[in-house]
Formats: sequence, structure tokens, C-alpha cells
Amino acid sequence: MKIRAAFTELLRHLVLCAGALLILAPFVWAIAVSVRAPEEIFTKDLHLLPQTWAAARNYGLALTQMPLMLFLGNGLIVCTAILLCQLVILVPCSYALAKLSFPGRTTLFALVIIGMMVPSTVLSLPLFLMVSGAGLIDSYTALVLPWTVSVLGIFLVRQVFMKVPDEIIEAARLDGLGEGEILLRIMLPMALPAIGAFSIFSFVRHWNDLLWPSVVVRSVGMATPPYGVMLFQSEEAGSDYGALMAGAVIIALPMIIAFLVAQKRFLQGVSLGAAR
Repeated sequence: MKIRAAFTELLRHLVLCAGALLILAPFVWAIAVSVRAPEEIFTKDLHLLPQTWAAARNYGLALTQMPLMLFLGNGLIVCTAILLCQLVILVPCSYALAKLSFPGRTTLFALVIIGMMVPSTVLSLPLFLMVSGAGLIDSYTALVLPWTVSVLGIFLVRQVFMKVPDEIIEAARLDGLGEGEILLRIMLPMALPAIGAFSIFSFVRHWNDLLWPSVVVRSVGMATPPYGVMLFQSEEAGSDYGALMAGAVIIALPMIIAFLVAQKRFLQGVSLGAAR
């Protein structure tokens, strides 16, 4: 039995390592390309390490030939605004769906579940028509407004609120606390790990979003990081893939660092948000 258990554990780790290598391979190759000379990128021989290091050239071009800091700043503004709006909406909505009784609560929660099943790309055309009709094209509002409600966040935080015993809430009401005070002083602190996990989900999803910015952005000054690099490819860099990969690595690093720093809280939040 011990041999079988050890073999099962070894097999599990091998599968996990293979999956991790498969996921990491594109990023590792992007880093490898970002430090290569242009003539070494398309060669018959496959070498992870370059024969001629061109990291200074490629990263220098990425930082000087395109307004990379502007793209990073736009991404930070847009992602932060989206996250703050989502939190302002999802926290009270999650509390209402979890602990308040009102007509239509079951129907509203069913709509939340349905919303999680609808791909965001399906909504791109109607959202564009709404934003265009309101005259918001090429603005921060156009980048932020369509994503201010997150059904994933509502579902995740609701699951945490559902685990809070009703007796605690009833005791708080008997002590004279209103629903807003109960939410802020009792419920919200309990949901902070789940909110932290959702914050990482939201930030990474909108930081890496390419489709929506390419629909509503018309100027370089409003470009977010992925869309800005795409503009650089089509207008400035041509076939200089070393500089393009350097730019891609730079815009990916903030999210990687943020995840590594918040990894423990992220895993804790995901586990707290599991279904009852």
C-alpha cells in the first residue's frame, strides 16, 4: 500500500510539473527572445540561451521607442478604477443575496450564475454600440464603465457571506446595528481574503485585456499595455521581435510580482469562496 501511495503521489507531481512547464514555456521563450539579437530569433537551431546577448538593446528600444510608461500608467488607472467600482457594487450585492430576504432574490442569484456562463466577448458589440452612442469612445470611461459589475465577484463574496452564521447577524441587529454597519464592521472583515483573491483576478484579467481596448481606443495616448505593444508592432517595430518581446515581458512583470507577493492570500481567498 505504501508503494502504491508513493507511486500515486509521484505520478500526481509529474502531471503537475508537466502542466506547469506547459504554462511557463511561452513566457520563458518570450524572455529568451527578448535578450537575443534580431538575427538569432529565426534560426534552424533551437537554443534557449542566445549566442549574442542583446538585452540592453532590446529593452532599451522597448523603453525609448514606444511610450511604455504611458501604457503602464493607463493600465494602472483603468484596472484600479474597474476594481474599485466592482468592489463598491459587489460587496453590498453579495450581502443582500446572502443574508437579506426580499422578493426575487433567487431569480437575481440565478441571473448571476447565468452571467458567469456568458463569455465577455459576446457582449463586445452591444457594449460598443452603447459606448459609441454615448460619445465615450477613446476615453477612460469607455475602458472602465462596461466592467463595473462583476458577477464572478458577487458569486465569490456571496459564498463567503453564506458561511457566516445568521445568529451573529441577528445579535448585531439586537445590539442596534444597521445593515450598513453590519456589512462594514462584521461581514466585510471576514470576506477580505476572498476580496483579495478577486482583486487579483480582476486586475490580471483587465491588465491583459486586448479585445476591448482595441475596440474603443483610437489614440496611442489612451492605449493600455497589451494594446500599446500591438500598436508598437504595427507602426514602429516592424519585425524587431526582440524589442517587442522585451516590451511584453515588461508589461507582464507587474502582475507576476503582485501574484507572488499575494500568493498566500490568493489561495486562502479562493478556498474561502468555495461552495458550501
